[in-house]
Amino acid sequence: MKNIRWLLVFVPVAILAEVLHGSALLVFATSALAVIPLAGLMGEATEVLAEKTGPRLGGLLNATLGNAAELIITVFAIRAGLLELVKASIIGSILGNLLLVLGMSILAGGLKNGLQKFDRSHVGLDATMTILVVIAISVPSIFNAAIEPDKTRVEELSLATSAAMLVMYGLSILHALRRPREETGPVVKPSHTGPRWSLRAALGVLAAATAAIALMSEFLVGAVEPVTATLGFSEFFVGLILIPIIGNVAEHLVAVQVAIKNQMDLSLSIALGSSLQIALFVAPVLVFLSLLMGHPLTLEFNGFELIGLTAAAVIAAFVALDGESNWLEGAMLLVVYVILGLAFFFLPKMA
Repeated sequence: MKNIRWLLVFVPVAILAEVLHGSALLVFATSALAVIPLAGLMGEATEVLAEKTGPRLGGLLNATLGNAAELIITVFAIRAGLLELVKASIIGSILGNLLLVLGMSILAGGLKNGLQKFDRSHVGLDATMTILVVIAISVPSIFNAAIEPDKTRVEELSLATSAAMLVMYGLSILHALRRPREETGPVVKPSHTGPRWSLRAALGVLAAATAAIALMSEFLVGAVEPVTATLGFSEFFVGLILIPIIGNVAEHLVAVQVAIKNQMDLSLSIALGSSLQIALFVAPVLVFLSLLMGHPLTLEFNGFELIGLTAAAVIAAFVALDGESNWLEGAMLLVVYVILGLAFFFLPKMA
């Protein structure tokens, strides 16, 4: 991720903009740009730690910290009481991985390598779990309509569902760690071009990047309301489109790069795995954390979000289940993402 490290210059720029009370738009833009390379550094440090700790614990580290940047941003949004922004970012992250990242990866890989093949059994399991995610997220949203007057019952349903989703996430990690090597086939890893850090250096970089992302997230969230008022965006659109892209750019670039190298199993694993992690780990954790922060977050999404989520999961599953991909399928996914993005952009004006 050396090609994006130059964006680290925006870290001091964002701090100066905040300290000197610069415009909210400047604070928002510089903070967002600063998060991108910091998330990349977190990813590199996690990879180094994974190499040092072995494949099993390393896989668990990658699974747990894969979306740490976005988790930090949403925690600060919850603290600020921007719950609709948080819920939109959850759906937006899943949509971004299933449509934008997967689409760009398949398109770029197809244009470079032609027809690409991948392990249908492994990807098929992720695709099936993606459909499960849609069910898990939709059920509380649909049933809350019947119990809505009772806020306590709504929160209890969200908490119980979140607990079940965390159990499912734990079981998926256990399955991946205990899966016999002969079932997984040969493991193809991208060439390691990052720094050869020591364990102590990796831990230091991880801690420093996490602290810096926390600071940038505080600036970013604090500027959301004035920026949305200035640009005419809604918090819903910012959470659905902008926040997920900001927090996951580094990981998105990796998925596209390995697809170009004709490593589609790894590329699809990144895209589908990240969306599953958001739904089965990040979202439930946020529900429980929100109680401690005094702003209870419920798994109650509007019909437009559920329509977009269902459409993304179904088309991504169809693309992944046949074991091969071409550039046209990637273009299809990107077109669906653009259409949904436009619809969500115009939605507030129609409401």
